[in-house]
Amino acid sequence: MKTVVIYESMYGNTHEVAARMAAGFASGGEAVCVPVGKATAEVLDGADLLVVGGPTHAHMISSATSRRGAIADAPKQHLTVDPDADGKGLRDWFHDLDRHGRRGAPGTIAARAAAFDTRLAASAVLTGRASKGIAKHLRDLGCRLVAEPESFLVDKTNHLLPGEADRAQQWATELVHTLTEASVR
Repeated sequence: MKTVVIYESMYGNTHEVAARMAAGFASGGEAVCVPVGKATAEVLDGADLLVVGGPTHAHMISSATSRRGAIADAPKQHLTVDPDADGKGLRDWFHDLDRHGRRGAPGTIAARAAAFDTRLAASAVLTGRASKGIAKHLRDLGCRLVAEPESFLVDKTNHLLPGEADRAQQWATELVHTLTEASVR
């Protein structure tokens, strides 16, 4: 099974979660982890599972404005901007996929998909969840979601909570196991 994990990350949290997921997915075959700006058609080609995630900004998927704001705020918050933060975000990537006729087109996007996000450790009612919007975009592309959208939590200083990276890897490992068992039946 080939899994492609695509992420958008501003301060490295979502990047770390995605990398750990890729390590978990590798237990079931090939796993590729790429930032959204490098998620080309060639990268997606042959994927059996597409896993997409990003940070939650203002209750949803980031926008060009929220991305610029996060980059500008990084020094004030003593945060390091992820090397791949500048450039295209998930919202633009999904728009480009749709604009280039990949929406619902068989063979262009993996049939199976999952969505995740990073968000502040508080009630989802208060923080929102980018993963819900990501899941909607994936369904609109014709993907079948194989898991409920998942959130990985950060603290108020924008650092992953202890154990969240391990949880991401375990989540991926369990999903591989579930998908493998289902294909055997």
